Formats: sequence, C-alpha cells, structure tokens
Amino acid sequence: SGSLVVPGQYLCPSTENYTVGGGTYLRGDSIYSSLTGFLDFKNDDKEIIVEVNKGFERSIVPGVGDIVTAKVTNIRRRYAKCSIHCIEDTVLPEPFRGILRKEEVRMKERDKVEMYKCYRPGDIILAKVSSLGAMHSYNLTTAEDELGVSLALSEAGAEMIPTSWTEMMCTKTFAKESRKVAKIVPQNFTQKNFAKFQQGMDV
Repeated sequence: SGSLVVPGQYLCPSTENYTVGGGTYLRGDSIYSSLTGFLDFKNDDKEIIVEVNKGFERSIVPGVGDIVTAKVTNIRRRYAKCSIHCIEDTVLPEPFRGILRKEEVRMKERDKVEMYKCYRPGDIILAKVSSLGAMHSYNLTTAEDELGVSLALSEAGAEMIPTSWTEMMCTKTFAKESRKVAKIVPQNFTQKNFAKFQQGMDV
C-alpha cells in the first residue's frame, strides 16, 4: 500500500477477499493498474478493495457512507446518471461517475417512483454512496429525507425554490415542477457554488 504503480502493472491476484476498485481492472485472475498513481487497499466489510489513486487525489475518493454533491447528467426510466463533484465539503479535482437507481430514490413506495418526477438533468443533489459500482462508478442513494435535490433550474432556466418536499417552484414563471427535495439544504451552498456547477462542471 502506498507504492507508486504504472498502467498495466500487476498488483495482486483476484480472490474472494480482493476486488477491483478505482484505477484498476481485472484480467484473467489478476488485478492490474489502469493509471499512474499510488496503490491503496481499502477494507470494506469482508473484502478488500484494490485502488490506484492519482497523486494528490489519492485520499480524495468517495467511500461507502460518504455524503456527496452530484450533478444529474442523464435520466432514464430506471436510473439517473450523475457526476460526483464534492465529498462532504471537499471539491474534487475531477468528477467521479455515479448511478442513482429507481429503487434508491426514496424509502417508501419505491415501485411507484418515476425518475423524471424526482430529478431532471442539471439538478444538483445530495446523495450517499451506497456501494462501489461497475466500471469505476459509484452507486448512490437518496432514500433518506435529508437527501435529494438541493438546487435546480426550471424549464424556463430560472432558479427554483422548494414549496414542499415533492415540488419546487420557478422564481420566474412561478410554475411548479416535481422533485425529490432534500429536507436539509447545506448552509454553505451559495449561488456562487450553483453557478460553478451549472457553467463549469458539464460532463
């Protein structure tokens, strides 16, 4: 752990106890590095996740249970694609990929969830990392009341404000749109942060 490795370098055998993480890939029965960085072994319950992290990013990677700020980039019937830009209060040098599945949107009536009535592309959401996903992505959940949309633009392009925990209103047209609204909006999430997400973090 902590050793500098390069792309294609053999790291360790893939067993029931060792699994691929960020910056690694599986070939045959072995785990290899996919980038130049520092080798790290992360304990996750009964298995060890093998990761390679780039220099200053080595300790800034999402972990299970972390609260993250993400931007919704694409909505499908059963899931939403997201780009993760912050872990807690730390802004990441580069975004990570996140997947929010229909079953993880809310606690109750999960089978009745309609993704487009909960989230829209461009929404800034608070979510929790539930597990490590495939292809170096992270599975997210917003099932808790405190998680969900924190900032959003309306169809008219104006900022929206919550009117309930299931609706937000356009400050320009006063039209209402359905959302899964976070019940606690972070105090340090200012208009400046919002503009940064909308203008400089398109992926």
